[in-house]
Amino acid sequence: MKVLVQTVGLLLGLTLAGTICFRFLTGQSWLDCLHLSVITLSTVGSRDAGDDPATRAFVIVYILLGLIFYSYAATRLGSFLLSDEFQRAIERRRMQKRIDGLSGHSIVCGQGRMGMTICRYLHERHEPFVVIDNDEDRLRSRCATHDWPFVVGDATNDDILRLAGIDRANALTTVLPTDADNVYVVLSARLLNNSIQIIARANDERAAEKLERAGANRVVCPINTGGQKMARFLLNPSIEDFLEIADAHGNNLELDDIQLGTDSPYIGKVLADTDLRRRGVMVIGIRRANGDRLMPPPGDALLHPDDCLFVFGNADAVNGVLGESPMR
Repeated sequence: MKVLVQTVGLLLGLTLAGTICFRFLTGQSWLDCLHLSVITLSTVGSRDAGDDPATRAFVIVYILLGLIFYSYAATRLGSFLLSDEFQRAIERRRMQKRIDGLSGHSIVCGQGRMGMTICRYLHERHEPFVVIDNDEDRLRSRCATHDWPFVVGDATNDDILRLAGIDRANALTTVLPTDADNVYVVLSARLLNNSIQIIARANDERAAEKLERAGANRVVCPINTGGQKMARFLLNPSIEDFLEIADAHGNNLELDDIQLGTDSPYIGKVLADTDLRRRGVMVIGIRRANGDRLMPPPGDALLHPDDCLFVFGNADAVNGVLGESPMR
């Protein structure tokens, strides 16, 4: 864009200079001088500007300048239109229009190994999301090949979060390299969208506490989580294998949570009278709006608005039930 601005600026400057010179040499009106300047500079035609030698000499020089300028401008503009910079500017504009059309999506801050894993998980489940990272080459090599929408920039910048649709997003996860950056992202996201669900990565317990105070709903410490998982494998390998069915690639089972809205058909019914089991969905827990938990829930548990159901079952059935819950 800098090339385009410089080229247009040079054209306007040369036209203005010609208008002033013609006014000084001929004494004609400003409009006549502007007209004479444009047709002379563009070499599409001219009219007699004057018979005196000074005016004719200026016209000759001005026409030569016009030829030189247009040759130079055509070369620069041609190179710019064919350059990677211009193509990327067009792609970023198209990408931003696509992001502006998203609502209820997730934002992934950071495209390292953990960020890539999160993106693959969301992609496999057809969940809309936007990636933020300041390394454009990395985003293009990883996201463009999968047609994932992305924003190039610093995720700690409020303007970049706004470009990613923070005000319309349902959730945000930040997996930036440093805990300081993750804390800053959590603070910014919480201020821009008070109701958004924020999941953050921490490298140690002290950082986890700061992230929670900053406004993160959940904090994951990969070292602690990985150690606990390995310990569970040692003690209960069969149970862990069963629990991982929901996360295995390519299967037809899903583990999810369902937020019951006021318009849900299950409101006012006891759990045993719903069609969830018949549809292939098993309710393994209920969290009430006041924080009370029923795990496992009894069959006579009455369902209320804003209850959160933890379900496990056929992916199509779970997604069908999710579609009936607008407050998810």
